[in-house]
Amino acid sequence: MFCLYSCFTSITMKGIWCSPPQEYKQYLFIVNNFHRVDCYPENCITFAANFLYINMNYLLTIGFLVVSNVFMTLAWYGHLKMAENAWFSKLPLFGVILISWLIAFFEYCFQVPANRIGFEGNGGNFSLLQLKVIQEVITLVIFVLFSSIAFQTQLKLNHLIGFVLLVLAVYFIFKN
Repeated sequence: MFCLYSCFTSITMKGIWCSPPQEYKQYLFIVNNFHRVDCYPENCITFAANFLYINMNYLLTIGFLVVSNVFMTLAWYGHLKMAENAWFSKLPLFGVILISWLIAFFEYCFQVPANRIGFEGNGGNFSLLQLKVIQEVITLVIFVLFSSIAFQTQLKLNHLIGFVLLVLAVYFIFKN
Protein backbone atom coordinates (compact mmCIF):
# COMPACT_ATOMS: atom_id res chain seq x y z
CA MET A 1 0.00 0.00 0.00
CA PHE A 2 2.89 2.35 0.71
CA CYS A 3 4.18 1.89 -2.82
CA LEU A 4 0.73 2.39 -4.33
CA TYR A 5 0.35 5.72 -2.53
CA SER A 6 3.82 6.86 -3.55
CA CYS A 7 3.16 6.02 -7.19
CA PHE A 8 -0.02 8.07 -7.24
CA THR A 9 1.70 11.06 -5.70
CA SER A 10 4.52 11.18 -8.22
CA ILE A 11 3.07 10.28 -11.61
CA THR A 12 4.63 11.91 -14.65
CA MET A 13 3.90 11.50 -18.34
CA LYS A 14 7.23 9.72 -18.81
CA GLY A 15 6.40 7.07 -16.25
CA ILE A 16 5.75 6.61 -12.55
CA TRP A 17 8.32 7.00 -9.81
CA CYS A 18 7.49 4.42 -7.19
CA SER A 19 8.90 4.66 -3.68
CA PRO A 20 8.92 1.24 -2.01
CA PRO A 21 10.07 0.85 1.60
CA GLN A 22 13.51 2.22 2.47
CA GLU A 23 15.36 -1.05 1.85
CA TYR A 24 14.69 -0.56 -1.90
CA LYS A 25 15.82 2.34 -4.01
CA GLN A 26 13.32 4.11 -6.26
CA TYR A 27 12.22 2.34 -9.40
CA LEU A 28 10.68 3.76 -12.53
CA PHE A 29 7.85 2.25 -14.51
CA ILE A 30 8.56 2.98 -18.13
CA VAL A 31 5.74 2.73 -20.59
CA ASN A 32 7.21 2.87 -24.06
CA ASN A 33 4.43 3.23 -26.62
CA PHE A 34 2.22 1.07 -24.40
CA HIS A 35 4.33 -2.05 -25.12
CA ARG A 36 6.77 -2.46 -22.26
CA VAL A 37 6.38 -1.95 -18.52
CA ASP A 38 9.32 -2.40 -16.17
CA CYS A 39 8.04 -2.76 -12.61
CA TYR A 40 9.74 -3.62 -9.36
CA PRO A 41 8.61 -4.40 -6.69
CA GLU A 42 5.57 -6.30 -7.87
CA ASN A 43 3.02 -4.54 -5.64
CA CYS A 44 3.43 -1.17 -7.39
CA ILE A 45 0.93 0.28 -9.85
CA THR A 46 0.92 -1.59 -13.15
CA PHE A 47 0.62 -0.70 -16.76
CA ALA A 48 -3.16 -0.32 -16.51
CA ALA A 49 -2.90 2.47 -13.95
CA ASN A 50 -0.37 4.36 -16.05
CA PHE A 51 -2.54 3.91 -19.15
CA LEU A 52 -5.57 5.22 -17.21
CA TYR A 53 -3.60 8.22 -15.94
CA ILE A 54 -2.44 9.18 -19.42
CA ASN A 55 -5.98 8.91 -20.77
CA MET A 56 -7.36 10.85 -17.80
CA ASN A 57 -4.99 13.65 -18.72
CA TYR A 58 -6.57 13.81 -22.18
CA LEU A 59 -10.08 13.58 -20.76
CA LEU A 60 -9.52 16.20 -18.06
CA THR A 61 -7.98 18.64 -20.51
CA ILE A 62 -10.75 18.30 -23.07
CA GLY A 63 -13.49 18.13 -20.42
CA PHE A 64 -12.26 21.32 -18.75
CA LEU A 65 -12.04 23.02 -22.14
CA VAL A 66 -15.65 22.07 -22.90
CA VAL A 67 -16.91 23.42 -19.55
CA SER A 68 -14.78 26.54 -19.98
CA ASN A 69 -16.23 27.19 -23.42
CA VAL A 70 -19.79 26.80 -22.16
CA PHE A 71 -19.11 29.60 -19.67
CA MET A 72 -17.28 31.64 -22.31
CA THR A 73 -20.19 31.39 -24.74
CA LEU A 74 -22.64 32.37 -22.02
CA ALA A 75 -20.45 35.32 -21.02
CA TRP A 76 -19.98 36.54 -24.59
CA TYR A 77 -23.39 35.86 -26.10
CA GLY A 78 -25.77 35.03 -23.24
CA HIS A 79 -26.56 38.69 -22.68
CA LEU A 80 -28.04 38.86 -26.19
CA LYS A 81 -30.61 36.23 -25.25
CA MET A 82 -31.11 37.61 -21.73
CA ALA A 83 -32.04 40.99 -23.24
CA GLU A 84 -35.44 39.43 -23.94
CA ASN A 85 -36.13 39.55 -20.17
CA ALA A 86 -37.51 42.89 -18.95
CA TRP A 87 -35.29 43.16 -15.87
CA PHE A 88 -32.14 42.40 -17.83
CA SER A 89 -32.91 44.75 -20.70
CA LYS A 90 -33.16 47.62 -18.18
CA LEU A 91 -29.59 47.09 -16.96
CA PRO A 92 -27.04 49.67 -18.05
CA LEU A 93 -24.16 48.49 -20.22
CA PHE A 94 -21.85 48.45 -17.21
CA GLY A 95 -24.21 46.02 -15.43
CA VAL A 96 -24.25 43.71 -18.45
CA ILE A 97 -20.44 43.85 -18.63
CA LEU A 98 -20.17 43.07 -14.92
CA ILE A 99 -22.49 40.05 -15.22
CA SER A 100 -20.53 38.83 -18.26
CA TRP A 101 -17.25 39.19 -16.35
CA LEU A 102 -18.66 37.24 -13.42
CA ILE A 103 -19.59 34.43 -15.80
CA ALA A 104 -16.17 34.69 -17.48
CA PHE A 105 -14.53 34.18 -14.08
CA PHE A 106 -15.85 30.61 -14.13
CA GLU A 107 -14.56 30.21 -17.66
CA TYR A 108 -11.06 30.96 -16.39
CA CYS A 109 -11.53 28.57 -13.46
CA PHE A 110 -11.66 25.78 -16.04
CA GLN A 111 -9.54 27.21 -18.89
CA VAL A 112 -6.40 27.78 -16.84
CA PRO A 113 -6.35 24.27 -15.29
CA ALA A 114 -7.12 22.72 -18.71
CA ASN A 115 -4.09 24.45 -20.21
CA ARG A 116 -1.85 23.61 -17.26
CA ILE A 117 -2.89 19.94 -17.26
CA GLY A 118 -2.76 19.55 -21.02
CA PHE A 119 0.42 21.48 -21.88
CA GLU A 120 3.38 19.22 -22.60
CA GLY A 121 5.70 21.63 -20.78
CA ASN A 122 3.81 20.74 -17.59
CA GLY A 123 3.78 17.00 -18.26
CA GLY A 124 0.65 17.05 -20.41
CA ASN A 125 -0.06 15.56 -23.79
CA PHE A 126 -0.49 18.59 -26.04
CA SER A 127 1.74 21.25 -27.54
CA LEU A 128 0.68 24.87 -27.22
CA LEU A 129 -0.56 24.91 -30.83
CA GLN A 130 -2.52 21.71 -30.32
CA LEU A 131 -4.19 23.12 -27.19
CA LYS A 132 -5.21 26.24 -29.10
CA VAL A 133 -6.65 24.31 -32.03
CA ILE A 134 -8.56 21.98 -29.70
CA GLN A 135 -9.93 25.00 -27.86
CA GLU A 136 -11.04 26.68 -31.09
CA VAL A 137 -12.84 23.59 -32.36
CA ILE A 138 -14.57 23.13 -28.99
CA THR A 139 -15.53 26.82 -29.03
CA LEU A 140 -17.05 26.44 -32.45
CA VAL A 141 -19.04 23.33 -31.51
CA ILE A 142 -20.33 24.93 -28.29
CA PHE A 143 -21.23 28.12 -30.12
CA VAL A 144 -23.12 26.25 -32.85
CA LEU A 145 -25.08 24.34 -30.21
CA PHE A 146 -25.78 27.55 -28.26
CA SER A 147 -26.88 29.52 -31.30
CA SER A 148 -29.05 26.65 -32.51
CA ILE A 149 -30.76 26.24 -29.15
CA ALA A 150 -30.97 29.85 -27.96
CA PHE A 151 -31.49 31.64 -31.29
CA GLN A 152 -32.75 28.82 -33.55
CA THR A 153 -29.92 29.49 -36.01
CA GLN A 154 -29.92 27.16 -39.03
CA LEU A 155 -26.68 25.68 -40.34
CA LYS A 156 -26.06 26.17 -44.04
CA LEU A 157 -23.76 24.42 -46.49
CA ASN A 158 -21.06 27.09 -46.23
CA HIS A 159 -21.03 26.61 -42.43
CA LEU A 160 -20.57 22.86 -42.80
CA ILE A 161 -17.76 23.35 -45.34
CA GLY A 162 -16.05 25.70 -42.88
CA PHE A 163 -16.37 23.07 -40.12
CA VAL A 164 -14.83 20.43 -42.36
CA LEU A 165 -11.91 22.77 -43.05
CA LEU A 166 -11.45 23.29 -39.30
CA VAL A 167 -11.41 19.54 -38.74
CA LEU A 168 -8.75 19.30 -41.45
CA ALA A 169 -6.81 22.01 -39.59
CA VAL A 170 -6.93 19.85 -36.47
CA TYR A 171 -5.68 16.89 -38.46
CA PHE A 172 -2.72 18.82 -39.87
CA ILE A 173 -1.83 20.37 -36.49
CA PHE A 174 -1.70 16.91 -34.87
CA LYS A 175 0.06 15.20 -37.79
CA ASN A 176 3.72 14.48 -37.00
